[in-house]
Amino acid sequence: MTYASSLALPSPVRSRSRLLRTARRWALMAGGLLVVMLGILIAPLPGPGGVPVIAVGLMLILRSSFWAKRQSIRAQYARPKWVYPFRRLMRRKPEIAPVFWQQALRAEKMMLRRRRRLVRVRKRIRRSFRRLFRRA
Repeated sequence: MTYASSLALPSPVRSRSRLLRTARRWALMAGGLLVVMLGILIAPLPGPGGVPVIAVGLMLILRSSFWAKRQSIRAQYARPKWVYPFRRLMRRKPEIAPVFWQQALRAEKMMLRRRRRLVRVRKRIRRSFRRLFRRA
């Protein structure tokens, strides 16, 4: 029996594995939707609690939905600076700390455009910490 003829015959094992993959995809998508809804519910609470939860839910949806992947690719072309941190978090070994540090600096830059004194203070503090740790 050749490979082409084996594909023509429906096998119970092949159909079962396809069914399991489809069920897993739908379960991941449903779980992602639930996590996003949970994030929306806790978003009004003080702190950034809802944003990371929503991001995790969106990542679950993105891993299981072809439609969401296409939308993600469109968003990458339209707004690369917004999508790039999510892409870094979705890697096999995500870089969590650098992504959050970069986003914190970006938020600070947006919030403190006119208040350069605070940025200078932060840089001065960082330099003093570097000097302390170099000596030790």
